[in-house]
Amino acid sequence: AGKTMSTIVDAVASVTHIMQEIAAASDEQSRGITQVSQAISEMDKVTQQNASLVEEASAAAVSLEEQAARLTEAVDVFRLHKHSVSAEPRGAGEPVSFATV
Repeated sequence: AGKTMSTIVDAVASVTHIMQEIAAASDEQSRGITQVSQAISEMDKVTQQNASLVEEASAAAVSLEEQAARLTEAVDVFRLHKHSVSAEPRGAGEPVSFATV
């Protein structure tokens, strides 16, 4: 009976040890799941920030395009037409008259 009781005690100790290992592994898995959840939340936040930046960049591109169009219209005022420019170049020896003040 003593030997049987010793075997039972050893078996209970073995089961207790296995249960402690299972509990430790479960705790480790729980921490791992928490870390994965935090990483996913962080990725979601970064994705939302990126989406916001893309939206801002798109709006800036549209605004820049509109400004470029307005600038083109403004610069068109300064374009010279062929018929308004003299086709004959001024000679090198010709004097230039300046107004005196």
